[in-house]
Amino acid sequence: MEQTEPPTVGITKIFPTNVYPVGHILEYPDSYWNDSNRKRITAEEQRERDRLAQQEEGADFNHARRAGEVHRQVRQYARRAIKPGMSMTEIANLIEDTSRTINEAHGFDSGIGFPTGLSLNEVAAHYTPNAGDKRILQTGDVLKVDIGVHASGRIVDSAFTLTFEENSIWQPLVKASQSATNAGIRAAGVDARLGEIGAIIQETMESYEVEIKGHLQKIRVVKNLNGHNIERYRIHGGKSVPCVAMPDYPQKMDEGEYFAIETFGSTGRGYVEDKGACSHYSRNPGKVPPMRVPSARSLLKTIDTEFGTLPFCRRYLDRVGEKDYLLGLRYLAQSGIVVEYPPLADSPRDANQSIDDVRTSQHEETIRIGASNVEVLSHGIDYPAF
Repeated sequence: MEQTEPPTVGITKIFPTNVYPVGHILEYPDSYWNDSNRKRITAEEQRERDRLAQQEEGADFNHARRAGEVHRQVRQYARRAIKPGMSMTEIANLIEDTSRTINEAHGFDSGIGFPTGLSLNEVAAHYTPNAGDKRILQTGDVLKVDIGVHASGRIVDSAFTLTFEENSIWQPLVKASQSATNAGIRAAGVDARLGEIGAIIQETMESYEVEIKGHLQKIRVVKNLNGHNIERYRIHGGKSVPCVAMPDYPQKMDEGEYFAIETFGSTGRGYVEDKGACSHYSRNPGKVPPMRVPSARSLLKTIDTEFGTLPFCRRYLDRVGEKDYLLGLRYLAQSGIVVEYPPLADSPRDANQSIDDVRTSQHEETIRIGASNVEVLSHGIDYPAF
């Protein structure tokens, strides 16, 4: 069975055997294992280890590929459907309703991995509309679309940037983050040092320029936003992939890990700060202290039942029927039981720059680190080739 336009067919109807497409495979080059400290097995043995690892992971690895295919179908439809004149709420609902349909959302078995990010212009991340948001997408906007889907907790996280003007001056900015992310992915692998990947990302990003009002300006990497590893039901697993050079950063990639390689470019100062009303939240796993606010106790029960450790937003609380929850939500955040993720925005790089000239871009893909290759689970024909 083929997908419809707009999408209405569930993923298991298209793949009735429940075997999902392999992502884009990047084999390690022969030179990758030349370092005697890293050359532990032959290329043939590495491939056999990958095969055995996939067998051992079984359903979990297939879940990751399912999420990757759902993501491709959702975002490719979103790229065709998003147009200036739509409200941010319309766009969020379009993406999330499509995701629920294709992924056959069912409790913690399958569904949305996190609230859809729809960050505009100088805002780089963590914006999704709350109830009552009236913002309308404009032709001159630069829109970052960050989508997460999961199958049995295996999350695929991938983002892209859209512009809507013909021959937009911001296209070099979009290409910068695409190229920087691809460069980071090509540098990924078993034992790869995360700080060295950051250096490659930064060098690639900052090789691009954009012309604003007749002046060439070097694109800056957003230095305080990072990629991250992904664990089941946890979008941030504890390791970070820097976007700048960090030669003393000790962490490495390990075989079998999943990572979101994500980069942000900016025409501003390259450093984001909190801006605007919070919409993104996530449960902080661990013990719950005694709570004196009854509405907080009730709300926490809803959060644990509906979302667990998956991120959520206010619209999702509205959707499951919660009302008058802001006091309880504020209490949970102040108590550290729930973590807030407010929108993150860049600012002008100096006194001569206007905020109207500050734009950010984002590109992100989810990868799995294998013994003989990196599988880019989220890659598709709508993304630039490696």
